[in-house]
Amino acid sequence: MTDLGREYVVLALSVGELQEGIVDAYYGPPELREEAVARKASAKDLVSDARHLRARVNADGMDSQRQRWLDRQLIGLETLARRIAGEKISYLDEVERCFDARPEQTPPDAYANLRRSLHDLLPSGNSLHERLAARDARLTIPVDRVAGILDWVTGQVRAICSEHLPIPEAESLTISLVTNQPWAAYNWYDGGLRSRIEFNTDLPTRANQLVGTLGHETFPGHHLEHTWKEQRLYRDGGRVEATVQLINTPEAYISEGLAEVGPRLMVDKERWQELLVGICERAGIPISADDAHREWEITEALRTLRGSSGDAALQLHADGKSRKQVRKFLIDDALRTPEQADKSLEFITHPLWRTYVFCYGGGEQLLTQWCAAAGDLSARRMRFFRLLTEQLTPSGIAEELATA
Repeated sequence: MTDLGREYVVLALSVGELQEGIVDAYYGPPELREEAVARKASAKDLVSDARHLRARVNADGMDSQRQRWLDRQLIGLETLARRIAGEKISYLDEVERCFDARPEQTPPDAYANLRRSLHDLLPSGNSLHERLAARDARLTIPVDRVAGILDWVTGQVRAICSEHLPIPEAESLTISLVTNQPWAAYNWYDGGLRSRIEFNTDLPTRANQLVGTLGHETFPGHHLEHTWKEQRLYRDGGRVEATVQLINTPEAYISEGLAEVGPRLMVDKERWQELLVGICERAGIPISADDAHREWEITEALRTLRGSSGDAALQLHADGKSRKQVRKFLIDDALRTPEQADKSLEFITHPLWRTYVFCYGGGEQLLTQWCAAAGDLSARRMRFFRLLTEQLTPSGIAEELATA
C-alpha cells in the first residue's frame, strides 16, 4: 500500500465527510477512515490537498495506467471540493472535470426517428403515449411476484455471464425491495466480495426491463466489477485506492458505462427473448414467441433515447430552461409518462446526482465503441473483461479509439 494510494483514500474520505453520498463504498483499512474523520478538513483545504497530491502523482513515475487513473480521479475530487466550498463552476465544465468526458446531446433527429420506429413496432392504437402505456400495462409484474422474479433473473444472468467470463470465488449478493429513492436500483458494495442490491418499487416493475436492470447491478455489471477490482487491484495488487468507490468521478463514468454495455455483450437477442418469456410466465403475463421478438425490437428502439435524461439536465442546468419546460420535453419528446418525467427530474435536480446522469448514456456510448473496436464477439467480451479488472479512464479510452 503506497503512501500516495493511502493519501488518496484519506482525501477521498475527507471529501465524503463534507457531502453525504460522495463515498459510495469503502472497505479498506479502518485507520484511514479514522484519520479522515479526525482531520475535520475544510473544503478549501481539500482543494489544495487534491492539487498537491496530483502534482506528486504525476512526478512519481508509477505504472502509467495507475498514474492516469489517480490523476483524473483527483481532478474530480478537486472539483467536488470546489463546489462544496461554494465556488461557481459552469455546468458543462463541472461535468467534464468530474467525469473526464464532455457531455454530448442526443442528435436531434433521434427523437423523430424513434417515433417512426415505434409507430411501426407497437400494436395499433391512438397516440404513441397511449400505445406505450398499453404496452407498459401489459408487461407490469404484480407486486407480490417481483421479489421471486428478481432472484430468478439474477441467477439466470449469473449463469449466462459465467459462460463467457470468470467470476471470483466466494462472491455473494442479496436483493431487497425499497421505496422513496430517486433511482430504479442500486448496488451497495460491502467489500469481502459482497453486494447488497436494492430494487426501488416506487414505479411499476415491467417485465421487459429486468434483464437490463439486474444485469446492470449484478452480472456482468456493478457486482462483478466491484468483486473483481477488490480481488485484482486490492488483494492481489495492493492498490489501496481501489477500496474507496466515489460518485461523481471518472471511475463512476466507467462503472455505469460497463454496466450498460455488459448485459448486451453477454445476453444475445435469443437469450433475452427466452428470459422475457420466463419472466412473463412467472408473472402470469401471457406472451408468445412473436410477442417476445417484438418486445426485443421495441426495447432496442427505445435505447436510442438513453441520453434523454442528459438532454433534460443540459436544458435545465446549462440552457436555463424552467422545470416545467424540461418536464414537457421529457413527456412530449422523450415519451416518458408524467410519473417517469417527475422521477427523472427528481434525479437531475438532486444535489448529489445532478451531474451523474451522463455516466449512463455517455459511458455506454464510449465503451460500446471501444469494445466493438476489438473485433468479433469473443474479442469484445475479452476487452470488456479489462473494464472489470483494470484502472481505465474515459479520456484514456477515447484517446485509444482516436489513435486506432
